[in-house]
Amino acid sequence: MNLPVADVDAALPFYIEKMGFSVTSRQDFPVRKVVMERDGVQFAIAENGGDPEQDGCAFHTDDVRGLRDEFIANGLTGIGDIDVETQEDGSKFNVFFVVAPDGLCYWFGERS
Repeated sequence: MNLPVADVDAALPFYIEKMGFSVTSRQDFPVRKVVMERDGVQFAIAENGGDPEQDGCAFHTDDVRGLRDEFIANGLTGIGDIDVETQEDGSKFNVFFVVAPDGLCYWFGERS
């Protein structure tokens, strides 16, 4: 998954300092891209020309409250409250959202 950002280097501090990801690889060609990892999950941000405000991804967790508390302790602001969300199949999740400074939207959910 290559999520679009305008500037990889400008976006990185948010993901490392606030969300606890680490960089696993970088590339400059054919587009600038950084692959990040946390808890065995990897994704990439890339200068690929996409619109970050129209993109994002979902992360499943076993401890949505703990993760939200960790983000807040790391200085992340603008985090939504934890809400209950019902999926189309009837399953329920405790969820919160984070919108990164680059405009990408992230869903964090724990099956309830």
